[in-house]
Parts: sequence; C-alpha cells; structure tokens
Amino acid sequence: MGIGLHGGGVGTVKFLVAQGAKVIATDLRTKEQLSASLEKLKGLKNVEYVLGHHRMEDFSKVDMVIKNPAAKWSDKHIKFALENKVPVEMDSSLFFKICKNKIIGVTGTKGKTTTATLIYEILKTVGKNPIKIGIGQVSVLDKLLLLKKDSVVVFELSSWRLSALGRAKLSPHIAVFKNIMPDHLNYYGTMEKYFQDKKYIFTNQKPKDWLVVNNDDELLKEATKDVPAQVVRFSYEPLKRSRAVFIEDEAIYLNNGIDVKKLTAIKDVLIPGRHNLSNVMAAIGAVYALGLSAIEIKKALPQLKGVAHRLEFVRELGGVKYYNDTAATIPDAAISGLNAFEKPIVLIAGGTDKNLDFTEFAKEILEKAKDIILLKGNATEKILEKLGKIASEEFLRNIEIVSSMEEATALAQKKAEQGDVVLLSPGAASFGLFANEFDRGDKFRDAVKKLK
Repeated sequence: MGIGLHGGGVGTVKFLVAQGAKVIATDLRTKEQLSASLEKLKGLKNVEYVLGHHRMEDFSKVDMVIKNPAAKWSDKHIKFALENKVPVEMDSSLFFKICKNKIIGVTGTKGKTTTATLIYEILKTVGKNPIKIGIGQVSVLDKLLLLKKDSVVVFELSSWRLSALGRAKLSPHIAVFKNIMPDHLNYYGTMEKYFQDKKYIFTNQKPKDWLVVNNDDELLKEATKDVPAQVVRFSYEPLKRSRAVFIEDEAIYLNNGIDVKKLTAIKDVLIPGRHNLSNVMAAIGAVYALGLSAIEIKKALPQLKGVAHRLEFVRELGGVKYYNDTAATIPDAAISGLNAFEKPIVLIAGGTDKNLDFTEFAKEILEKAKDIILLKGNATEKILEKLGKIASEEFLRNIEIVSSMEEATALAQKKAEQGDVVLLSPGAASFGLFANEFDRGDKFRDAVKKLK
C-alpha cells in the first residue's frame, strides 16, 4: 500500500517479487504522478498495479499488507485488513524480523540522516562492512538481498517506521536517539503521540543492547532514566561519571567508563555548523557501542564529510557562497542553519506548514539574515505574520515572495554581495511547489549551478 516517490515502495515490491510473491501494488496517485517510481519497476513479473484508488478487497483477500510509512494505522483500509485477521507490516518491521545481522538504529527529530551517514562512514573507514538502510532516500527491504555475514546495518528510523517496530515489540541492538522537537504535528496531532512512536527505538531493548542518547535534551534525559539497555550519553558539557562522548576545551572526548581519551580537536572536524558536533558525538557513541576502539575512531574522524541537502556547499560565485540546507523542514533546524554562519546571510525560506510555531525562527531571521526570500505557502504566511510584529517597515518591504526556485536563486544573487552566504534553509515542508524536500534541494542546486 503506497508505491510512493521516495524509493521505499519500489524496494519493497522488488524484494517481494524476488521472494516469489504475487504483489498487488496500490497507490492513490495516478500513473502519471508515479511515473518515476513505475519506471524503476518496469519488467517485473507477478505485479498487478491498482492506481488512483485503493480497492477494499485488496486488504482482505491477501496474505499480508505492507503499508507505506505515511499511511496511518487508523486508515480505513488498514483497519479493514486487521479486522479480517490480515497481518499488516511495514518495510521496517519485516526487515527486523528477517535480518540476522546487528542493527544500529538512528532516530531523532533532526540530525538522524547526518548521524546515520557519519556512523556508516566511520565503519567503512575502519574496514567494517556497513550497509545503509532507509537513510535519506535509500530503500529498505531489497537491501536484505545484499547482506553478508559480517554486514553491519545502519538504519535511519522515522517515527512512522518505529510505529511498526513498536507493534512487533522490536528495537535495534544499538539505538541512537538524537533529540526530540515538535514535528509532524499535522500527522500526529499531539507531541505525546509523536514521542510515543519515537520511543519504540529503545522500549524493547534487552540488557545486552545499547542506547546512545543526547544528554542535553531534557525530555530525552527524563524518558531514558530507567532503560534496560547499556547507555552512552553525549553532550556539549563534560560527562566524567559514566560512559559518554563529550566536549571540553574545544575537543571531543570519549569516556569508556574507566578512562577518558581525547579523540579530536573541534577545529579538525570538517563539517560546518556547531549543531553537527552533536551528530558527530552521537556517531562516535554508536561505533563505540559496536566495539570500535578509541584508536580506530580517531583514525576515521578527520575523513568525515557533510551530507547532501544538509548545509551542503554548492558553489562560490562572485565571492558569495551558496549552501543547500533543504532538509531543514522545521523551524528549529533552520535556526541551526542560520547559526552555522558568521557571515551576512541571504536566506531562502518558507513553504508548507506542518502545524508548527515560527516565533523563534522569525526572531533568528531578523538577527541573522540581511535579506529574506520566501517560497509561497501557508508556512510563509505564518513567518510573515511573526516578522510583522517585530521587524522594521524597511525589512518587511524588502521581503520577496516567489513561486519557483529559479526565481528565488536569481533574486538571491542580486541581493548578495561579496563575502555573503546564500542559504536555502526553509524551516518548512516542501509540498505544493516541489515533490519533496530532496526535489527542492536538487532544484536549488541546479538553479545555483546555472547562475552566471
């Protein structure tokens, strides 16, 4: 249920066909809307496509339903399947049930893709055999076919994918929990419901498992007080009493519970943005839990680079640097983006609202951005309303609202002067003008590369 455009549905269909299953692939989108995904499924045998609608009988006269992450458990088709005693799975729960390898699961409202990628890169550097699952747009189930005996799975887990693990009473061997902030409230309705799904990353862990958790996040600190797993905490403050990764005197240290070792000076971490140090510390905690030594970790750290769509440097033109931070889909993440630079910023922001509050984002814009260009959408209206209360008339007069990325980058180039940074860090969702946030980032990259 749900072929989708991110690759997950495509991976699921491919895997099922490879196992000899007969597949009904159904999606509310039309053939035209799904053309990119259907192209990747061309020539597969034993697949029947039901597009533009769902048929009720497809949810009762089958052996199993595998739902897309975005489909709610309260959806009438899912409920119908469960009432008819048809098991409902997601790619994540099936993967966990079938996979015999060690799994490092990574979640959090922000930073999970960067953290998961850094874990993968460290493991690769030291000669382990890691495999990426669900990171960014990497599909899930078809990757089971690539696993070798020594493969270590690095799995990025959204709250939706975790909801299926919660139902199956499963958690990864090593769980990394980055942070918890308001997000997806258009889907969940309340912060409690969202947090409940996120917590499934550790609620079914055993005493031999590991939890790597952000000690600077008060909500997480409270929620993980009595976990059964072994805990590694990471923090911007020194943690000398227990296993931890922390910062002191502008360096990152590892405390293995017996002694404290310096791993790297902060100036030698090449990824921009202070918030990324938190991602680096979380990654160190995960590979330490897997059994890597301080010497191995030390060796890998200087080689870490940033991740596409997250403060990704695109190009420098006329003394202006252009950065793609499209993955900042909530205000808190865009604030981190703004704080990553000392230089004057021309900001491209706005888009679609996920029922979030833009008060703090507006304050940061006023403090950090010399100019702002907004992409059309209901989040943009909320940002303008907040700015209207605190900004000068002159600042407000200079704000431009656009409906394409070409227009946004052309305007940004006009406004930017030598030494400035042009930053796409929207603080909002992308639907409306773009297929998804990656499409938004790709369009920014393409538009910037075409600038003369």
